[in-house]
Amino acid sequence: VPIFILAGLLVHCVFLVSIFDIYFSSPLVHGMTPHQTPLPPPAKRLVLFVADGLRADSLYELNSNNTPQAPFLRGILENNGSWGISHTRVPTESRPGHVALIAGFYEDVSAVAKGWKENPVEFDSVFNESKYTWSWGSPDILPMFAKGATGDHVYTFCYAAESEDFGAQDAAKLDIWVFDHVKSFFNSSRSNQTLFSALNEEKVVLFLHLLGIDTNGHAHRPNSREYKENIKKVDEGVKEIASMIDDFYGNDGKTAFILTSDHGMTDWGSHGAGHPSETLTPLIVWGAGINYPQKVTSQFFEDNFLKEWKLENLKRLDVNQADIAPLMASLIGVPFPLNSVGTLPLEYLNNSAHFKAESMFTNAVQILEQFKVKMSQKKETTLSFLFTPFKPLSDSEQINFLKKIRLYIQQQKYDEAVSLCKTLIDLALEGLSYYHTYDRIFLGLSIAMGFVGWTTYVILVIIKSHTNLTKTVPANDKRSPVLFCSFAFAGMIIALFLLIQTCPWTYYIYCLLPVPVWYAVVREIPVIQDLATNILSFRIGQSVGFLLVCILGIEILVFSFFYRSALTVGLLVFAGWPVITQLWVQAKTRALVWSLLCVLLAIFPLMPVVGREPNIPLVVAAGFLTLLISCFSLTSLCKSENKYRNNEDLKVYFYQMLSVALSTYVVSSTHDSLKNKQGLPVLNQIISWMTLVSSPVLLLLSPTFLFQRLFSILLSLMSIYLLLSTGYEALFPLVLFGLMFVWINMEQEALQHYGLSLKPKLAVFNFAYAVDITQFRQLHLDDVRRSFFFVFFIVTAFFGTGNIASINSFDPASVYCFLTVFSPFMMGGLLVLKVVIPFVLVSCAFEAVQVTTQLSSKSLFLIVLVISDIMALHFFFLVKDYGSWLDIGTSISHYVLVMSLTIFMMLMNGLAQLLTTRRLELPRRTKHHST
Repeated sequence: VPIFILAGLLVHCVFLVSIFDIYFSSPLVHGMTPHQTPLPPPAKRLVLFVADGLRADSLYELNSNNTPQAPFLRGILENNGSWGISHTRVPTESRPGHVALIAGFYEDVSAVAKGWKENPVEFDSVFNESKYTWSWGSPDILPMFAKGATGDHVYTFCYAAESEDFGAQDAAKLDIWVFDHVKSFFNSSRSNQTLFSALNEEKVVLFLHLLGIDTNGHAHRPNSREYKENIKKVDEGVKEIASMIDDFYGNDGKTAFILTSDHGMTDWGSHGAGHPSETLTPLIVWGAGINYPQKVTSQFFEDNFLKEWKLENLKRLDVNQADIAPLMASLIGVPFPLNSVGTLPLEYLNNSAHFKAESMFTNAVQILEQFKVKMSQKKETTLSFLFTPFKPLSDSEQINFLKKIRLYIQQQKYDEAVSLCKTLIDLALEGLSYYHTYDRIFLGLSIAMGFVGWTTYVILVIIKSHTNLTKTVPANDKRSPVLFCSFAFAGMIIALFLLIQTCPWTYYIYCLLPVPVWYAVVREIPVIQDLATNILSFRIGQSVGFLLVCILGIEILVFSFFYRSALTVGLLVFAGWPVITQLWVQAKTRALVWSLLCVLLAIFPLMPVVGREPNIPLVVAAGFLTLLISCFSLTSLCKSENKYRNNEDLKVYFYQMLSVALSTYVVSSTHDSLKNKQGLPVLNQIISWMTLVSSPVLLLLSPTFLFQRLFSILLSLMSIYLLLSTGYEALFPLVLFGLMFVWINMEQEALQHYGLSLKPKLAVFNFAYAVDITQFRQLHLDDVRRSFFFVFFIVTAFFGTGNIASINSFDPASVYCFLTVFSPFMMGGLLVLKVVIPFVLVSCAFEAVQVTTQLSSKSLFLIVLVISDIMALHFFFLVKDYGSWLDIGTSISHYVLVMSLTIFMMLMNGLAQLLTTRRLELPRRTKHHST
C-alpha cells in the first residue's frame, strides 16, 4: 500500500507539472538582427504618456453638461492629431500592458508560473533601441525596462513604493510628482551642459508613467469623483509638459507625443480579465510625423461609442496594443524591437507613400526574422525525416515575397508593396505560432497515455483486491521476464529517440512515464481475461447501461466546473433516485424528504455568485433556522428513552446553541456598525475569535453516537460559518447537512434493498467502536454509485455558492466580523476556512456512510481516485494558453483543482475520522461514574 500511494503521488505530480511545459513555455526567440527604416524619420524625440488604468470611455465621453472630461486632449484630437482605441490583450495588468506598448509583444504566458511578477526572459524594447530614454513614475514598472536595456542609456526616476497607498486621501499626487519632476529635470538641464546636449540628440524617448488614475480606480471605482478629477489633473499636466517641451526645443516641430493606457478597469475597480471596459484603452497621437484629424461623413464600428462621445465625424483609427511599439520606432527612426509582433498602423503617419512602404517592409522583415530563428531551432532538434515545415512560408516562398515587395517599391507601386507586406506579416505570425506549439500533440499524447494507463491500473487493483469479480489468478512466471525485457527495450528506444533530438530532460519523464505504468497493466492480463469471462456472463444490456450512466455522471461533473447549473441537473436526477431504484417502496417518508432536500439544494447553483451585494437578514434567518432545528432535535433526544443519553452531554449542546445565537447577533450588529461608519466593535471581534477557537473544542466534547456527533458537528461549524457569511450562502450548509443526514439513512435502506447486510440500529451506532476490520465486506456495483455521490457532493460543496476558481468570487466583507484592516494572509485563511466548512460536512457524512455500510475507506478512495483522474484527463485537454487571463487562469485552476482533489480527499478523510471518532473526556464528579 505505501508503494502504491507513493507511486500515485509521483504520477500525479508529473501530470500536474506537465501543463506548464506543454502549454506555458516562453514563445520568445533570440538571435535576430535589428532592422530599421532606411529613410530619415519625421521626429527627433518622442514623449510617451501612459495613464495607468485609464478606460477609453472615461477619457472620451462628455460630462453631463456636454463639456469634455479632458479639455486639452479633446482639443488635440479635434484639431491637431489622430485618435483611436488601443485594444489590449489579457492579462490586463500593468506589466504585460507596458511590455506590449514598449516592446511590441504580448504577455509571455510562461509568466503565469511566475505570478506575472518579473519578466521570465530578457527582451528588446523601443527604450533599448533609443539613444537615450528618461522615465519617471512607478517603481513597479520603470526598472523592468532599464534592467533589460543594453548599455547605460535608460534612466529612471521613481517615487517610493509606499506612496502607492489605496487608502490615501488622493492618489493624484503620484501624477503631480511625475509632472513636477519632469519640469525640474528640464530646468536643471539648462545649467548642465552634458544633460543639455544629450536632450538635444536624435532618437530620444521621454516616458511619463502616471499611476494615480489606476490607484484611484481601485480605491474609489472608475465612476467616482476622485477618478474623474484625476483625469482632469492628468489633462492639465500633459498640457503643461507638452507646452514646456515645445518651448525648450524652440518649437522645432520635431517632437511626437503619444498618450495611451496599459489597461482599463471594470466598474467595480478591478482588472485582469477580458471585459471591454478592461481591454479598450485610449490612444491620442500628435506632433511630428502624425496625421491631422480626418473628417468623415460615416464610419462603422460594432460598438456605439462614437455617438456617445460625439466623435462620429472624426476618423477613429483602432490599433492592437502591440502596434504602438512599431509606430514609436518608425517615428524616431530606431530599429523595431526584436521580439515585436505589432503591425505598423500606417494611417497615423503623415509622410510620403515611399516612407510608409519602406517602414512596412522593415516591419515585415523584422517579424520574418523571428520566424526564421524559430524554424531553425525546431529543425535542429527534430530528425529530418520527421520534420514538417510550415508550408505557406517555405524558403522559396520567403525569397519570392521579399523580391516582389522590393520590386514594387522600386516601381513606386507603394500600395501593392504595403498590401504584400501585411500578408507576409500575417503568415510569419501564423508560422511562429505553428513552431511554438510543434511538440504539443506529441507531449499531450504521452501524458494522456500515462493517464489512461494509470486509471486502468487502479481499476484493476479495485477489481482484483476489493471485489468478487475475479478468481484468484496464479502469477504466470514464464511470461514475466519476456514482458519485462520487451518493456525495457521500448523504454530504451524512446530514450534514444529523445537523446538524438536533444530534447529537454522533462520530455524524458513525460515520454517514459507510460512505460512502467502500462507494464503494470499488462502484467495483470490474466485478471482482465478473467474479468471479461465474468462480464460476458452478465446481461450485456445491463453492463452497457451501467457504463453509459458512469460516463454521463462524470460529464455532468466536468460540465459543472464551467456551468454551475449542471449541478442543478445532477441534483434533480438524484431526487429521482429512490423512484428509479424502487427504494421508495420500503421507505416512503425518507425518500420524500431526500427528494425534497435535493430540489432545495438544486436552487443554490442557480443563484448569483456570492459577493457584490450583502444580504444580512438572510444570515440572521439562517441563524434562527439553525436554533429552531436544534430545539426540535434536542426535544426528541430528551424524549427518547436512550440509556446512552447523559445530562452532561446536553449541556454541550446548549453551549453550542448559545454560540450560534451569539454569532447571529454579532453578524447583524457588526454590519450595522460598519454601515453607520462606526467601525468594527471590539466586543464583536472578541466574540468572533473566541467562537472560532471554542467551536472545535465543544464539538469534541459531544458523545460519539452517530446522530449526536453529526448534530454537534453541524452546530459547531454553523456558528463559524454564520460569522463568515454575507448573504444567502448562510443557508447552504443547513440544506447540505440535511441532505447528508438523509443520505446516511438512505444508504441503510439501499443496503437492505440489495440484501448486502442487516440494517444496524443507527440510533445507537457509535463512531468510536465502528472501525473493526473484520466486518468489512467486498465491493458491490452500488458502491460505485456511493463514491460518485461523494465526489458529486464535494463538487457541490465547492461550487454551490460560487465559482471559487475566480478570485472575483471572494468578497472581503465575509471577514468583517473578524477584522477590517487589510491583512492578505489572515483574510485569505478565513476565506479558505469558509470554503472548507461545507467540505467537512460532506466528508463527515461520507465517513458515516463508510462505517455504517461496512466498507474500507481504501476501496472507496480508489473509486474516487478513478473518477477524479478521468475528470482530470478532460481538463488536461481543456487547458488554455490564449484568451483572457481569467480564461487561462480558470483553465489551469480547474486542472489543478481536480489533480489536488485526490490529495485533498485524503486529508478530508483523516479530518472526518478525527471529528467523528475522537472525544475529549472532561473530569466528572464521582456520582456520575455509576452510570
